[in-house]
Amino acid sequence: MKKQVLDSSTGRTPLAERIRPADLDEFVGQRHLKSKLEALLRAKRLPSLLLFGPPGSGKSTLALLLARSTGRPYRRVSAPETGLAELRKQLSGVDLLILDEVHRYSKAQQDFFLPQLENGEVTLIATTTENPSFSVTRQLLSRLHVLRLMPLADPDLLEITNRGLKALNLEIPEESRRLVAGVSGGDARTLLNLLEYVAELPPEKREPQALRPALPEVIQRGDRGGDSHYELASAMIKSIRGSDPDAALYYMACLLESGEDPRFICRRLILSASEDVGLADPQALSLAVACQQAVEMVGMPEGFIPMAEAAVYLALAPKSNSSYAAYLAAQSEIRENGLQPVPLHLRNATTRLQREWGYGKDYKYPHNFPEGWAEQIYLPETLTGRRFYQPKEHGVERSLLQQHAQRLRRAANKQSARPFPGGTGK
Repeated sequence: MKKQVLDSSTGRTPLAERIRPADLDEFVGQRHLKSKLEALLRAKRLPSLLLFGPPGSGKSTLALLLARSTGRPYRRVSAPETGLAELRKQLSGVDLLILDEVHRYSKAQQDFFLPQLENGEVTLIATTTENPSFSVTRQLLSRLHVLRLMPLADPDLLEITNRGLKALNLEIPEESRRLVAGVSGGDARTLLNLLEYVAELPPEKREPQALRPALPEVIQRGDRGGDSHYELASAMIKSIRGSDPDAALYYMACLLESGEDPRFICRRLILSASEDVGLADPQALSLAVACQQAVEMVGMPEGFIPMAEAAVYLALAPKSNSSYAAYLAAQSEIRENGLQPVPLHLRNATTRLQREWGYGKDYKYPHNFPEGWAEQIYLPETLTGRRFYQPKEHGVERSLLQQHAQRLRRAANKQSARPFPGGTGK
């Protein structure tokens, strides 16, 4: 008999449990897994699986459906609530285990399953919201077939909404249905909890215009250590790089609304100012640093104001990654060919012996020459003429290049001028 999970506060079975699918035909969403799931159901023996996906995407439901399809006794446990000693007891008499939140087990605890999976003593169906590449040991991961679940799409959410309303014997306007589905963030569990909340409202509060302010605030789950954290941050930076201020603001808002540390966002803005805007607008870096200081000073929630200003400025600014690319080119040269000797004339002669070796000999102190420039070699001899910096000819960088070229031409035309007296630059 199916175990009933009761809501202790009301004595009723939670809606999510009441409408949980009894077979795969009733399962909503994850159409990209349909052929794989059908193949698993046809298999003579179910392999050990890892179901990876965001909260409310159907991982536990799918695990239960697959376990029941085998006709074998199974047990379902939650990693945060079950230590290894208790787990050994739970495995008595069953050869199929559903383990929720496997990422909550340490490396040593995950190693517990290795010999049992190796000899086929246990079939494991594990679930996780964390990227298994980082949260599951390589040894355990190699013994599991990974199925990745995606956030539920709008049509799936509307179907679940309709099922939930039918179970509640409740009618609400279509626009209200779409509203509740939309604020659930692709999470079926959140959606069904919201429907139970709506069922307790008076009829007039279920109308679209009245329902929006009546809904409780849904806190979007921040996944600071997982995929969504990096996906949103990456999308924000790529939107800035692509000069789309609207997308940059949207992803910034996604990060902040999910509870992201604003200091992390400020760090990304500073890096974007240097990497993506760079010399095309050197003022961008000053603005990004000022944004970080402003956020530290005013705090949140008002800190979003300077952050939004910085994001829009960076998105609208001309772009140049020339300094970033130049460093990577120099880094690549060093890693491929090692450090090359510094030319003798650039070395400081701090001892008599170093002077005898020729350190600092014939060094030309630029400030002693017209335009503050003297022709001499700076790169190691083996790299003479090598170009790491490839300038972009737009934005402020173009003006900087023009000024630099003009200064060098003026200096070259003053060959007859005598060097100015001054320092040595030692």
